[in-house]
Amino acid sequence: MSEKKSKEVRLNKLLAERGLASRRGADKMIADGQVTVNGKKVYELGIKVNPHVDKITVDGVALRSKNQNLYIMFHKPKNVITSMTDPLGRVTVADYMGDVPGRVFPIGRLDWDSEGLIIMTNDGDFANKVMHPKTEVTKTYHVKLSGQPRPDQIQKLYRGVSIPGGGKVKAKLVEKIKVSKDRDQKVSDKFDWYKIVITEGKNHQVREMFKKIGYDVIKLQRVAIGKLRLGTLERGAFVYLNEGAVDRIFMQDLPSEKYVKSAGAKEESGKATEFKKKRAPNRPLKREPKRVTKKLFYKELNKSQK
Repeated sequence: MSEKKSKEVRLNKLLAERGLASRRGADKMIADGQVTVNGKKVYELGIKVNPHVDKITVDGVALRSKNQNLYIMFHKPKNVITSMTDPLGRVTVADYMGDVPGRVFPIGRLDWDSEGLIIMTNDGDFANKVMHPKTEVTKTYHVKLSGQPRPDQIQKLYRGVSIPGGGKVKAKLVEKIKVSKDRDQKVSDKFDWYKIVITEGKNHQVREMFKKIGYDVIKLQRVAIGKLRLGTLERGAFVYLNEGAVDRIFMQDLPSEKYVKSAGAKEESGKATEFKKKRAPNRPLKREPKRVTKKLFYKELNKSQK
């Protein structure tokens, strides 16, 4: 095998490694004719290139060398597009990333009228791992419904419902959020708040699931991806994630199987039973990893480069 052949890689993988997009996003860039190799536009998704020999440009800009990987937790406000650009000139997540030392992109999507946790990165392979169905990363949402579902209706979400364009999807956990006097005031006499955990990432999935059992979602907030939780991060703010925080993304935020089955069951009386998760005796609570501020991020980066 020649030296050139041995150093060839798939073009979409290379674009992802250089932080331009996830592999799926890179495929779209290629299919849209945004990428040229040695002066010619390429449209073949499986094409291989040699980054040391071939001249590759994206939208007329030469492909840059790989930079330090960035991992960011961002609290997306409502009425913000989960995209780096918008042809209609609406506000996008990119508008909040001006102080980030490098180009980053969002992993997955969050609806325009939804808010909550979005992960931003320039690591395409990492983004692909988070989104891959086999990884089964849990996504946790708090939703305000247009009514008060019965236990048998909630149980349908455990068994699975079919949604437009997404096939049959199931909830890993659905539980009513009790009266809470936090900043979002999850309190209502007519409209219930629920916590729902899923592992798929179908378009409008949570809204469509509740619509299937007869309820509209009035408000939706993603509060966790894996065991990485939004916490008190203000809307429109972001923090850099250290290695420990990144690892929490791949930890499923689910109680025991026994608890899940109990929470999805219906009492014979027709009333929902309240369940409480208990901590094992003499087992210390896990602490959230320390968030990395911008100042600490640069401090650690400078250490690694010495």
